[in-house]
Amino acid sequence: MATFNGSESGPIPLETAKEWTANYRASIKPDDTLAHYFGGDIIRRVLNETGCVGIRIYYAIDDKGKKQVLIVGTDANGDNLLPAQGAEAKADDDPIIVDYSYPCPNYCPSN
Repeated sequence: MATFNGSESGPIPLETAKEWTANYRASIKPDDTLAHYFGGDIIRRVLNETGCVGIRIYYAIDDKGKKQVLIVGTDANGDNLLPAQGAEAKADDDPIIVDYSYPCPNYCPSN
């Protein structure tokens, strides 16, 4: 049974990451999105939500047909921490849904 306490997941070897990302690149069109950059401040903001023990990342397609990822906090039950319908986050620990990443391409690393 899955646990949700913030200690889940772990590192993988660089060789595995290279293989998996090569598999992905081989399956897409040349101008498709390879990655998304998120600043540390917004990731910490999600992790600091009341009751948050981790994050969940959803794949999405925006209004222009481009691949996006959405980040939401998750609680100890594995449930998403979501804002109320139509609500704006007022406090720093109110749930938010994150996007507005810097996609690669155009914002790709040099390595």
